[in-house]
Amino acid sequence: MEFNIGQKSQLDARELLLLDQEVKHRGKNMVIAYVLWYFLGILGGHRFYMGRIGSAVAQLILSLTVIGLIVTSIWWIVDAFLLHTMVKDKNREVEQQVLHEIFINRPPAPNSF
Repeated sequence: MEFNIGQKSQLDARELLLLDQEVKHRGKNMVIAYVLWYFLGILGGHRFYMGRIGSAVAQLILSLTVIGLIVTSIWWIVDAFLLHTMVKDKNREVEQQVLHEIFINRPPAPNSF
């Protein structure tokens, strides 16, 4: 999440706290993502959680057939290595959105002449 360090350095303590709370609220949790991957990964549960609906539906449909189940099993193993990056990317995206909202809603600076 250090991608936005330049923008974060322009925030005061209240805004940094707001940013942290909003990223935790809107972002994705790594533990939940991996628990869903472990228990519902063959059915695409972790991908539904990550907001990747298209690939989640594909995994769900593939799981209904024997050949599709083999493909989904391989996909499930690959996702074990990709899920960490998916969560970090999603949280970085959320952080960027929140930073944008903070800067948009900031009161204008007083004129200094």
